[in-house]
Parts: sequence; structure tokens; C-alpha cells
Amino acid sequence: MKWQFRTAVLALVPFCAGAQPQPSKPSVQAMGEAVIQVKPDQARLTIGVVTQAPTAQAAAALNATQTQATLDKLRPALGAAGEIRTSGYSLNPNYQYPRDGGQPTITGYTASNSIEVTTSDLAGLGKLIDVVVAGGANRIQGVQFTVKNEAPARAQALGEAVRQARANAEAMAAAMGLQLGSVLSLEQGSPQVVRPVVRQFAAAAVAKPTPIEPDTVEVRATVTLTMEVH
Repeated sequence: MKWQFRTAVLALVPFCAGAQPQPSKPSVQAMGEAVIQVKPDQARLTIGVVTQAPTAQAAAALNATQTQATLDKLRPALGAAGEIRTSGYSLNPNYQYPRDGGQPTITGYTASNSIEVTTSDLAGLGKLIDVVVAGGANRIQGVQFTVKNEAPARAQALGEAVRQARANAEAMAAAMGLQLGSVLSLEQGSPQVVRPVVRQFAAAAVAKPTPIEPDTVEVRATVTLTMEVH
């Protein structure tokens, strides 16, 4: 786990008049930011089965057969280390539009079934992709690396951001020959979690074995601290 710390906006705030009441003492405002890099311990893989046929019934039936074949390969390969759920299904007509305008004609139908797979076996992720492609999946929509429990990393990032903000406030106060007083306010910015995603790629272009290298997950926290000075 790596920590990166950044200092953002620092400002001396005498609090302007307005709707909010003015503090009785001068104050200083500082912002602190912390970034913690966490090693992922699970991955979400979205696979798809897309089929086409002249009729809607034929496209749906072909998709059901191909999806079942994919699941039959996927379940034993995944084992107890993951979960499977259907994330989407669609059945749409394919249109051909005349060059000179006019009404389009239906040339067939496309059925699409998307399955989301969650696994904690990151080392076997490339092999898992090969298995589902061999089973009938013809679309790999993306791989997202995540952390099962992000709460400890969020707490660490938030705590370090607060410490950084206070250190910045102390530095500014000392530069002016002042000392920090009580805390007037402490506001948390919107927490951010950057989860690396492997780009979508066509299953037909996948070479065996498929190389997948997990990247780190970044957890960011920002705070704005306002303190009295005297």
C-alpha cells in the first residue's frame, strides 16, 4: 500500500460579510489531500453472447443455446471463487435503409446476453477469459479491478488528508507569527475511488493465454479545514 500526499489550495480567510455570521477572530483555511494505492483483491468481468438470425425467435433460441454453453464452461472454471449474474439482455431488429430514402426494411434480428462475473482469483483471470471464449462468448466488454472492502483505505486517506490540512494551517500561521486556535469547520470533499479498467477488446482478437495484469486501486480523500488564529 502506497501513500501519496498533495497540498491543494491554501488561503488566509478573514471571512467576508454575507449571510453567514462573521467569526470573532481571524482564521486560516487549508486544504489537504491524500491518495492511497491499494492492491486489488477481486475483478469484475463482463462477457457477452451476441447472435443474429433471420427471425427474432431464431436469434433468441441461438443466443440461449450459446449462452448456456458458455455458462457450462464458466461455472466449473470459476468454482467457489466467484459469482455469476445476468447484467443485461436485448433482442432488436436489424434495419437496412434505402440509399434514396424511404422506409427501412428488417433484415434480421440480434440477440445479446451480458453476464457479469466477479472473481477473487486474479491470477486465473486470463485463463477464465479463454474458457468463456471457447464456450461461446464473443464479446468481452471490460475487466474492472476492485477492492472488496474499501472502508479501511477510505478511513486512512481521510485521516491523512486531515493531518495534511492541519500541517498546512500550522505552516501558514507560523509564517505570520500566529498560533492556531480552535477548529471552526472541517469539510470533506467527495471521496473518489479510481478503479482501473482493462479496455474492451474483441474476443476474436484474444491470443491464448490472455495476459491480464492487475493495476492498483486509488482511494482519494480531500478535506477543507478552517481554524482560528491568534
